[in-house]
Amino acid sequence: MSRLEIRDLNHAYVSDKPILKNINIDINEAGVIAIIGPSGTGKSTLLRCINRLIQPTNGSIIFKNNDVANVKGKPLRELRRQIGMVFQEYNLVERLSVLENVLTGRLGYMSAWSAWRRNFTDKDIKRAFELLDFVGLSDFATQRADSLSGGQRQRVGIARALMQEPAILLADEPTSSLDPKTSVEIMELLTQLANDKGIPTLVNIHDVNLAKRYAQRMIGMSGGKVVYDGPPDGIKDEHLKTIYGGESWLQ
Repeated sequence: MSRLEIRDLNHAYVSDKPILKNINIDINEAGVIAIIGPSGTGKSTLLRCINRLIQPTNGSIIFKNNDVANVKGKPLRELRRQIGMVFQEYNLVERLSVLENVLTGRLGYMSAWSAWRRNFTDKDIKRAFELLDFVGLSDFATQRADSLSGGQRQRVGIARALMQEPAILLADEPTSSLDPKTSVEIMELLTQLANDKGIPTLVNIHDVNLAKRYAQRMIGMSGGKVVYDGPPDGIKDEHLKTIYGGESWLQ
């Protein structure tokens, strides 16, 4: 069985204007899977359906032998904590320290009382320090999140997602707010963790060349549909014209 099976997935914010149209994707492998396509074609909506930040209009998302699109309550919470999410705008708690932000990745595993009191275990704290070392921020553990650069904040977001011990990782435009050098560093980090930890990592990304450089598989979307699904070296100019429309931008 695939690690993630998406079947006939549709979503519309307005009933007669679907954003996602009959999406069918199987995710079997670890590594980076880049999702490319123009703005408004549904890339972010797809990721948010996978972790149920959005309720799909119809279709199924099979993960851990459950249909994420239809579970509720405690079963949904248990599935969500195994789906790590890295956000475009970081979504850190600015007033908390870097370490505390990473530790929030464990809240889904704690009782409401323990979560409210921030009663993290010694094991969790040790793990948080290990992850800060992994993302290159061990010297920043006690600094407030709002004192960090954009690239550092994104590294904190990655460490926080890894604190969930996810079976799959979703990254929604993780480089869009970063400069080219920092974007490369973040993609290198995501690739390293995806390969070293054996985690399928779906990355929405606008930079086609960056996607080709780091992804082992690319999914091209246009008009809410999947129009390409294959290896990076298989995507040609004609595919990009279909995905993005026109050809002047290819020059």
